[in-house]
Amino acid sequence: MTSQTDPAPVRHPLFARFYARMSPLMERGIGPYRSRLLDGLHGRVLEVGAGAGANFAHYPAGVTEVLAVEPEAHLRHLAASAAKQAPVPVQVVDGVADRLPADDRSCDAAVACLVLCTVPDPDAALAELFRILRPGGQLRFFEHVRAGTPGGRRVQRIADATVWPLISGGCHTGRDTAAAIERAGFVIDRLDTLSRTDTGMPPPAAPQIFGTATRPPER
Repeated sequence: MTSQTDPAPVRHPLFARFYARMSPLMERGIGPYRSRLLDGLHGRVLEVGAGAGANFAHYPAGVTEVLAVEPEAHLRHLAASAAKQAPVPVQVVDGVADRLPADDRSCDAAVACLVLCTVPDPDAALAELFRILRPGGQLRFFEHVRAGTPGGRRVQRIADATVWPLISGGCHTGRDTAAAIERAGFVIDRLDTLSRTDTGMPPPAAPQIFGTATRPPER
């Protein structure tokens, strides 16, 4: 069980404004992956770290509700505006990844898109995503992760230990997110590795992983 103490507010005002302005440029590379990430979803979906709501336009008609959790106030305001134009119902709420505002087993799917790099405790966040999913529910993920070469990992370690988290909203580039997903109890069904050539996202925020994991049915 998580603590009942209210979490500290998440405030990254400079990064939030910079990120919101840069997002349209990023969409040239990653926009098509948003559609693929959400393709085929249905029922109630929780999106953690929804940012400014860039995913909202890509949700398919089978989705009956999106609960979009975003802790940063400026991005949450932008997401609320984007929700009004979404093709499916979207409720934007304040919340943090390690205490999601949803009941146990209350969601058919969950979406983590370029967010697990920024959460303070990815294991706790993934445990929460596991908790809110019904057995058999899917986690769709698109995240930048630890580099595959010694040189790339060295650059990421230096970035993470110095200025990168300060200028990038708490982002840590060198996380092994696939291993964390499996530690949380998920079974990874599909895992693609993407490069800068695929998405346009340069190091140290490269490579990325893209895929689907399932909360196993209970026996």
